[in-house]
Parts: sequence; C-alpha cells; structure tokens
Amino acid sequence: MITFHIERFADVYAEMYPLLVEHYDEISQHKEQEIPLDPQAQVYQAREDSGNLLMVIARDSGRIIGYFVAIIAPALHYQSCLTCSPDIFYVQQEYRRGGAAMGMFQFVEAELRRRGVKAWMVGSKVAHDVTKLFGHLGFAPFEEIHVKWLGD
Repeated sequence: MITFHIERFADVYAEMYPLLVEHYDEISQHKEQEIPLDPQAQVYQAREDSGNLLMVIARDSGRIIGYFVAIIAPALHYQSCLTCSPDIFYVQQEYRRGGAAMGMFQFVEAELRRRGVKAWMVGSKVAHDVTKLFGHLGFAPFEEIHVKWLGD
C-alpha cells in the first residue's frame, strides 16, 4: 500500500539519495551538460530549520518510491502571498501508472491548504512532460521558463 508522509530532511536524506541518483540518471538535463548531481545538503537543512522546506515522501511497504520537495515562503514581490515554489518531485517509473503521483500531489495540496499557502507553483520538463497530470489536478499554465547553458 502506498502511503504519503511529511518527513524531516535529516531523517530521510540518506535513504532517498539513491532515488535522487535514479531521477538524475533518467531525466536530468544537467547531466547532459556534464554537471554532476551534487545537492547542497546544508542548504536543505537550513531551509528545514527555518520552517521553509516541505518534504513529502511516498512509500510502498516502507520503501521510498517517490518524493515531492518544495520551498514554502512569502513571495518576494507579494509578502502577503504564502507561496509553494517547486524544487523537485519524482515517482519511480513502475508506480507512474498506478496513481502514486496523483495521490502524492493530492496529499501535498491538503498540507499546503492546512498551512495557508495561497499560490502553488509546479513545473514540468519539456522533455518529460507531466502537464496532463497538472491539468487533472487543477493547475493552469502560468509562466514559461527557458534555459541557455553557458558552460564551456
């Protein structure tokens, strides 16, 4: 049975790291630019210590099968608007058709509502499009982000 829980970064980071590597290997455009996976664990910990980090972990029989990580803070231009900004989310491939992602996002939404969040932002990679899922969850297109790699 798949369950969703809010977990502390310090308690779950080592356990979830292999999934971060799997995620990086599957879809990272940074990898294509030869930029290694190198999370700033101390920054995640500092954001958790300040109350701004949300980590939702999806588990099947106790084993991590997905995660949703975001920053919750007032928007820089709209301080009265508590905003959830995306960091990263992932569900292992074998769980993608079984509703795990939908369930995880619904769990996140309930928690964001409980915390009084007014705006929830999410993003989808062009090469790994999940906008159909976002549409089912009630999200609407809001902004487009572009990248220009400036490395060697």
